Order: sequence, then structure tokens, then C-alpha cells
Amino acid sequence: MFHPPVSEDATAFLKRGTPAYRRATFAIFCAGLSTFASIYCVQPLLPLFASHFGVSAANSSLTLSLTTLCLALCMLVAGSLAEALGRKPVMLVALGVSGVLGLACAFVDSWLLLLVLRALVGVALSGLPALAMAYVGEEFDPSSLSSAMGLYISGNVLGGLAGRLLSGGLADLGGWPLAMGGIATLSLASLVIFAWLLPPSRHFRPQPLSLRGLTGNFAMHLKTPALRTAFALAFLLMGSFVAVFNYIGFRLALPPFGLSSTVIGLLFTVYLLGSYSASKAGSMVDRIGARRVVQIGIGLMLLGIGALATPWLPVVVVGLALLTVGFFAAHAVASGQIGQRAHSAKAQAASLYLCAYYLGSGVLGYAGGALWQHAGWVALMAGVAISVLIAAALTRRW
Repeated sequence: MFHPPVSEDATAFLKRGTPAYRRATFAIFCAGLSTFASIYCVQPLLPLFASHFGVSAANSSLTLSLTTLCLALCMLVAGSLAEALGRKPVMLVALGVSGVLGLACAFVDSWLLLLVLRALVGVALSGLPALAMAYVGEEFDPSSLSSAMGLYISGNVLGGLAGRLLSGGLADLGGWPLAMGGIATLSLASLVIFAWLLPPSRHFRPQPLSLRGLTGNFAMHLKTPALRTAFALAFLLMGSFVAVFNYIGFRLALPPFGLSSTVIGLLFTVYLLGSYSASKAGSMVDRIGARRVVQIGIGLMLLGIGALATPWLPVVVVGLALLTVGFFAAHAVASGQIGQRAHSAKAQAASLYLCAYYLGSGVLGYAGGALWQHAGWVALMAGVAISVLIAAALTRRW
């Protein structure tokens, strides 16, 4: 793969303000954008899936839950392979295969086949998030690490926003197949940018594939208290966040709101606030510490959940904004701690964090559907609040 000329020392770390830093952060930004757009483009489409295929609200969410569950489980394998094969090659394959599978989703009219393809998208994307985090932890100068990770999380945020906004608008124009095809095209365009701009790894040291070594690395990370806390936070906070966004579309489509898919999609512009909070949170760590920033983020999430339980649309919008700002601030800081607290096998540490992250999305995201169907919106908000409160208690050990 060809790259733009690089004039910096081939052994130097990527430092803020340099051309190499700008190329790398934009490439990583595009990778995060593509990944999250591919995963979450189905959220505004869940009511359309339920209507078109004649499935329940909880079952319609399987188009997201299966993706994130497969992503979580296969990420452990992908992270291990990347310790031997390298970062960039695996990430390129992940982006390319997921884009092709996303295009295939636009041409099926079988619920079972759609679920199979969405599960395979999760398998393909498992080779990207943990490796991107490991790449940032290895290649960026320590003084630039927080800002680089914040930009990567911002790409995740904007990817989630772009996926939801575009799919909602395209669905109103041409149905869910047009929405799925449009997002897949965006992903393939991001692949080209990523392949061209990302500098090759300079500090990656391959490890031979060894089952004993791989399981030993996982055990080492799980025995580290600070890492265990981060993994638990990832599960609880991401699961809570997704449980809200999975079913907010169903609630807002019903009286007293009665909003269209496009208008519901526009509400996801609150993700822009999450992009800002992710980058801002990284800069706050040096001043007040990682634990305090995460606790502030969790507090904002709880305020947002309270507002979301009300029947007034302006208050609901404020609640979505608070939930999003708080979640991405907490996630940006918690994920940034992985590279600092894992002293070796960083890709595997990142894969464990993201495994917990996406397991939370799949498990709590689906469980939220049962609460929504059988007990209503307020019960769902109560369940989400309990998860976030448990996360708040865990931060006291950090």
C-alpha cells in the first residue's frame, strides 16, 4: 500500500502539530466514523424493520444486537491475531469486508438472511476498534495520546451520528434498503482515505501466536484491578446508552409525539455534543484526573435519564443531549486509560475493553426491549438508571 511521503524520523512517536500526526489522526477518525456508521445505521430503521418483516420491537433490535455481540466475541480473536500480524493490515481487511457485507444487506428481503449478514458485519468489524486503540497507544507521543484518543472517539461519535441521520433521511426517500446501501458506500469511501493516510506502525513488535501466551495475556489484564473496573464501566455505560437509543425511536413515533423517521433521525444530532465532550474530556484528565472526569460524565448521564422519563419533547431532547455528553466523556477517558494501564499486549487489553463495551450494547440493548414492551418507557429508564448507578459505585475503586 502506498502512502504520502513521510519526512519525520521513522522511529519517532507521532506528536501533535506535525504533519504525520494530522495524517494519522484523520485516518483513525475516518476509521471510527466508518465503524460506528456501519454498526448504528440500523437504529432509526428498527420501526421499519418491525413493520416490513412483521417482528417485535425487541426482535427488530437484533439487527444491532447481533452485530455488537459478534463484534465483541470475535474481537478477542482479532486482537490476538493483530499481536502477530500487525495493526494496519487487519484494520484494512476489516473495513473492506464490512463495507461489502453492508452493501449486500441492501439487496435482501429475508429477515433471517438480513440477521446473518448483520452478524457477519460484526465479525468483520471486530478487526478494527481494538486495533485502532492499540495503534494510538503505541504510535503517539504520550503528551499527544489523550488528544489523539479523543479525536478517535470523536470519529466514533460522528460516525454514529452520520449513520443515524443518513439512514433516517434515506429511509424516508427510498426505504431501508436505500439507507443500508448508502451507509455501506460511505464506509467504502472511508476505507480509501484510511488506506492512503495512515502511517505504517513504527513501534509494533510482533509476537508469535501462542495459545498459552494469549491466554496468559488475557489473565494478566483481568487480574489488574484498574482494568477490570474499566471493563465493567464499558459494559454498563455502553449498554445503558444503547438501550435508550434503541427504543427512543419507538417512543417518539407514538402519541403524544408522533414524529417521522427523518425527524427522529435529526434528534441524533445530539451526537455532535458527544463529539465535543469526548475531545474535551481528554484534556480535562490532566487537570482533575481520570476518575473525576468519568464521575462527572456518569452524573450527566443520570440527569439525562431523569429528563428522558418525562412526556415533554423539549425536555426529552435535553435529556438525550445530557446522556450523550456524559456517556462519551466517560467512554473517552475510560478507553484512554487502557493504553496507559496495560503495560504489554495492548491490543488484547483494548479488545477486552471493547468486548465488554459491545457485550453491554448487545445484552442490555436487547434486554431494554423486553422492559419497553412489557413494562413501558418509565420502567426502561429505571432499569437504565440502575445500571448507571452501579457504574458510579465502581468508579470509587478506581
